[in-house]
Amino acid sequence: MNFKVIRTEPTYKDESSQRVYAMCLRYLYLLRSSWPRIIELAYWPTVQMIMWGLISQFFAENNSWLAQAAGILIGAVMLWDVVFRGQLGVSLVFFEELHARNLAHLFVSPLRPIELIYSLLLISFVRTIVGVGVAALLAIPMYHYSIFELGLPLVAFFMNLLVMGWAMGLVVSALVLRFGVGAESLAWVVVFAIAPLSGIFYPIEILPQWAQSLAWFLPASHVFEGLRAVMIDHHFSFELFYTAALLNVVYLLGSVVVFLYVFSVARKHGLLMRIGE
Repeated sequence: MNFKVIRTEPTYKDESSQRVYAMCLRYLYLLRSSWPRIIELAYWPTVQMIMWGLISQFFAENNSWLAQAAGILIGAVMLWDVVFRGQLGVSLVFFEELHARNLAHLFVSPLRPIELIYSLLLISFVRTIVGVGVAALLAIPMYHYSIFELGLPLVAFFMNLLVMGWAMGLVVSALVLRFGVGAESLAWVVVFAIAPLSGIFYPIEILPQWAQSLAWFLPASHVFEGLRAVMIDHHFSFELFYTAALLNVVYLLGSVVVFLYVFSVARKHGLLMRIGE
């Protein structure tokens, strides 16, 4: 009896499925090997839920506050963007050097690490002024609200929040330098992680007691409490200002030390040549 062997060739559909499976497997491996990416999956929905839950709770318990809410909320949004832009102004500019594999080339020149830090802080200041300034000017014709009416307290609020953003940006840059570009998502994650504790849209007292204890270690919490004191009570709190400034000095100096230490380790182990796209 003769048997005929029938060979079946994989169809185009089967090959396509295999390629899709292979790519999905690749992305799963990337996800599994990067803890920042795993955290990011649940991070944004959780932060949004906490933030808007606290805002809703505060409005439900303080109906009389709603009459003044519009101007305070617009001002709070713009000032919070100072933190965000200040942090990104440092970290994203630093990331551009990493992506271009230009960091090692820069330090073949006489450029010192501390000079790089000064440059990052200055360009962050320029970027923040431009970004937030445009939004502040547009708010005048669109909503008949001018944050510039705050006067000199606005300068105090702005500088405190900007320095806080600088400190976070330097730490994020150091982490990316140490752990690679897979940690870049921290640039977007870190600043919003502290948003619920910063009292941007509601007083710190609305938080649970344990969260209030953490909140007072953030300069932003003192700034936004001070903003509400100026806009509602027409009173500038020097105590809140000095506390925020002192915390910022500690955090900025600490972030500079962390960045310089990580940079020295990276240069010693040759990481400056290997990090990039």
